[in-house]
Amino acid sequence: MIRLLLICILTFPAIVVANPPGVLVLGDSLSAGYGLGPGEGWVSLLAERLKADGRAETVVNASVSGDTTAGGLTRLPSLLARHRPAVLVIELGANDGLRGLGLAVIRQNLTRLVQLGQDSGCRVLLIGVRLPPNYGASYTQGFQSLFGEVAESLDVSLVPALLADVAEHWDLMQADGLHPRAKAQGRILDNVWPALEPLLSAPEGH
Repeated sequence: MIRLLLICILTFPAIVVANPPGVLVLGDSLSAGYGLGPGEGWVSLLAERLKADGRAETVVNASVSGDTTAGGLTRLPSLLARHRPAVLVIELGANDGLRGLGLAVIRQNLTRLVQLGQDSGCRVLLIGVRLPPNYGASYTQGFQSLFGEVAESLDVSLVPALLADVAEHWDLMQADGLHPRAKAQGRILDNVWPALEPLLSAPEGH
């Protein structure tokens, strides 16, 4: 019995440090790597960058093509409980906008997603997206603004536009005009990294 207890004591610390808190990315097709090969998406490139830098954080990509803010709300609680990330990256809303969902509903859902992350002790990064101009100036401007409004109201970090300097270049976009090609993924990661890196380096509780 004493020998068994000693084994348990000696092995317990290894279990704790084997899975350090990491990054959970909750997104849609833009983060799921729609139309790309394995390992080509920006989230996969993020994991490679962290590994190359000798960092211990793991990256869990919980992105699902076609997902909405409502879908994210359904999935997030169990994801947080399972992975216990230190950083939560939220990249949702594009499909809500493409479906013309009311801005108040999108704002409410994004707010709740951020709050769920904060309540779990995560440092949260909210990523904004833009809509094609054919949705009308009033709706597209209101849609783009709400990401900043939610981030400011809850004091979380923000990437204003995931596809900045990407969506404007047709050679970087797939034939549907909505999803970036593989050669654009490094540029997308560069859009995210300046806001994400400080969260990775922040002490626990910040």
